[in-house]
Amino acid sequence: MSSTARQPFTGLFPVAPTPFLEDGALDLEGQRRVMDCMIDQGVDGICILANYSEQFLLSDDERETLTRLCLEHVAGRVPVMVTCSHFSTDIAAARAKSAAGQGAAILMMMPPYHGAALRADEKHIFEHFQRVSEAAGIPVMVQDAPLSGVTLSVPFLVRMARELELVRYFKIETPQAAAKLRALVEAGGDVIEGPFDGEEAITMMADLDAGATGTMSSALLPDLLRPVFDHHRAGNRAEAAKAYAHVLPLVNYENRQCGLRAAKTVMQEGGVIGCDRVRHPMEQIHPATREGLLELAREVQPLALSWGK
Repeated sequence: MSSTARQPFTGLFPVAPTPFLEDGALDLEGQRRVMDCMIDQGVDGICILANYSEQFLLSDDERETLTRLCLEHVAGRVPVMVTCSHFSTDIAAARAKSAAGQGAAILMMMPPYHGAALRADEKHIFEHFQRVSEAAGIPVMVQDAPLSGVTLSVPFLVRMARELELVRYFKIETPQAAAKLRALVEAGGDVIEGPFDGEEAITMMADLDAGATGTMSSALLPDLLRPVFDHHRAGNRAEAAKAYAHVLPLVNYENRQCGLRAAKTVMQEGGVIGCDRVRHPMEQIHPATREGLLELAREVQPLALSWGK
């Protein structure tokens, strides 16, 4: 696929949570409602099976079920990004090919790692992304996150973008992400098609200032991040900063106190899903933390807090 033949992906690409029933089984109807709510939030795309989707607690069969369900239910209303990370290149490539065949618009993948010490070197990381992107035939976003323990240098990321036509999107979640985004954009120029940030938008303003063209928050409040992005893109930084300051207490509380549980809790409160359960060995949100989260959410009223009521 030629890079000139596809529309660059930009804007809000939040991560969809994976809802469970009280007994821990997949809540498939709840998943459909999550996707509908996110589309109503005005997103530019949706990412599924990411870390904030609890992908590390899903079986292979559950992954296939969720991929099929989400792509069929969204039905092209917005682009869907499917995460296909795995240490095995063959498994990652098979996941990627399957997702692309079912209608995924773009993939996301971390560099190969397993545990604290089993990682690939740059040669094999390059080959990993090369083989996966060739198997899928659609764009692949590199997820540069501390969770992997893999250091991805700016020169190496730029080399991948220059030599692998389908690997030109980058989600930067490292400490001082803005500095890395700025360096990536400056060094790579036009081959960096999609510099994105993550971490629930906790560094969104700085990252937009550094040249980010997209952001990947949770599904908690993308509708309230929309004016931040739109004002910034229009060159009205003062209004973007004002909109960001309005939601920053909630963004900060999610990032530092709740993690992936926040979106589920707000969606349960808002009638999107029936249960905010996370799977063991993750710990359920503490009642006091839950109330603190909802107190801040009520002050700014994200759509997820009322969508199902």
